[in-house]
Amino acid sequence: MRGAYGAGVLDCFLEKDFKADYCIGVSAGSANLSSYLAGQKGRNYVFYTDYSFRRNYMSLYNFLHDHNYVDLDYIYSVLSNQDGEYPLDFEKIIASKIPLEIVATDALEGKPHYFQLNDMRINQYDAIKASCAVPIADEPYFINNIPYYDGGITDPIPFHKAFEYGCDKVIIILTRPKSFRRNPKKDELTTKLLSKKYPNASKAMALRASTYNRQLDEACKLEEEGKVIIVSPDSIGHMKTLTKDKNEIRNLYLKGYRDALEKCFHQAV
Repeated sequence: MRGAYGAGVLDCFLEKDFKADYCIGVSAGSANLSSYLAGQKGRNYVFYTDYSFRRNYMSLYNFLHDHNYVDLDYIYSVLSNQDGEYPLDFEKIIASKIPLEIVATDALEGKPHYFQLNDMRINQYDAIKASCAVPIADEPYFINNIPYYDGGITDPIPFHKAFEYGCDKVIIILTRPKSFRRNPKKDELTTKLLSKKYPNASKAMALRASTYNRQLDEACKLEEEGKVIIVSPDSIGHMKTLTKDKNEIRNLYLKGYRDALEKCFHQAV
């Protein structure tokens, strides 16, 4: 749900008609980028502030009935398909000709997997679902018999891929303050719960904090060198991964919009 911040940033980009040359998204960021590339300003906002409050979207009921607190099929198929309540304009994404990569974690290997735009098609957005499958809250999402978890476990700030692609300047959208560093102790329970069925994913989870902290330190150094622009909230209030508080979500979205104006377009609101 902290992804509401990134939704605000990207809606600002759409309003300013700013087009990136390459996009790479992790977890909710991959969904945000899909709407951005489709030119659907405000679409993500509706998902965060309206649909997310439905039982079908995420709830204890879902978890008790099929072990998935967040129903990824409901979000990225039922709601997002052509016959859904708010279809993703996938044809426009293709027409944009902007490369999109989506990061997921291969639960068997414990390594990042980078889905390409051609791994998806109209009404088939499994790559996004795989990238958004938070361990324990959700079962892994299977694609071609391979289980995937949230890409944030293994490559949470994937700016290296952008530079490998050939970008000379990268905008990084964070959903936590730039000063935040992950505490490995908070991943100990998830690491333990994954260890029996997915030992390599468990090892990756144990390293998640150090991976995130190292990447963020590198990104901050690159920002000082003028190679990176980091757009991040100064505070996220009481927001957590699965927070259901409409005011907090709305405020975070607006903060993202304002921060993008100031950081990327040098305008204040």
